[in-house]
Amino acid sequence: MIHITEAKNKFTKYLEKTGKSSHTIRSYERNLDELINFLLEIKRHKVHLVRREDLEKFLSRYIKKNKSPKSINARTVAVKSFFKFLELNEFISKNPASALKYLKEKESEPRILSVVEYKALRDSAKNDKRYFAIIELMLQTGIKVGEAVRIRTKDIRRKESKLDVLDEKLKISRTIPLNSPAKKAMEEYLKVRPRVKSEIFFITRNGKSLDQRNVRMSISNYYKKAGIYDACVHDLRHTFCAHHIKKGTSLVAIAYMAGHKNLNTTKKYLEYIEKPQSEDLEKNAL
Repeated sequence: MIHITEAKNKFTKYLEKTGKSSHTIRSYERNLDELINFLLEIKRHKVHLVRREDLEKFLSRYIKKNKSPKSINARTVAVKSFFKFLELNEFISKNPASALKYLKEKESEPRILSVVEYKALRDSAKNDKRYFAIIELMLQTGIKVGEAVRIRTKDIRRKESKLDVLDEKLKISRTIPLNSPAKKAMEEYLKVRPRVKSEIFFITRNGKSLDQRNVRMSISNYYKKAGIYDACVHDLRHTFCAHHIKKGTSLVAIAYMAGHKNLNTTKKYLEYIEKPQSEDLEKNAL
C-alpha cells in the first residue's frame, strides 16, 4: 500500500527514464502536486484509497475557478497518466482515473502579429542579443520555443545555412534553411555569448540551458515594452505561418519549416489572411 507522495516520486523517475523533456516533467509535477495536496486534505494518503469521485471533485474545483478547458485538460492528462502508471505497475488494482473525460476545447483564433507589431517587438529587444536572436529565429523559421532552447552549437550548419531541429528526445526531427536575418541575429548573439563550455547554443551567464518558462516570460516582457499586450511567444509561430502564406510561400514548405505533421494544420491559416480584392485580381490578370 504505497503512499501518494512516494507514488508520485516513482512516476517522476519513470518519466525521466522514458526520455520525457524537462518541460513536460515539470508540467506533470505541478499538476500532480496540486492533486496530492487535495488528496491529503481529504485523507487519501494511500493510492489504493483514491476513488473516481475524488478525482472528479479535484478537477471540478478548477471549473468553478473558471479555468480554461485547455488548463483543466492538462491536469486531466497528468492525473490519467499517473494512475495508468500505478495500474501497470500493480500499485493499484483498479484505475480510478480511467473514466475521467476531457472537456471540449474551443479552438481559438491564432494571434497574428502585424508587420508594425513584429517590427516593434524586434526593436524592443534590440539591446538584448540573446532574446533578439530567439525572437528573430522563431519569426523567420516558425520553430517552437522548446525547439529553440534545445539548439546545440553543432546543430547550426553555418556553411550550409541550415539548422537541425531536435525533438524532445534530442533526435533530429527536420533540417531547415536559415535565411539571412536569422543567421545575422545568431551571429550577433555569438559575439556576446558567455565563453563557457556548453553544447547548448542559447545559454544563461552561467552556461546553463534556458528554461522555457523563463523564455516565455522574458518575451512577454518585450511584448509589453513594445506596447503589445495580447500576444505570447507561440504567436511568433502563427505570425511566421500566416505571413508566409500571404507572401506566396508554398503550404508544403511552411508545414515542413513549422514541423506540422498534417498539412491541414497549415491550411487553417488561410482563413486568417487578407482575402484578395476584385481590383487586385483585375490588376494582376494573367
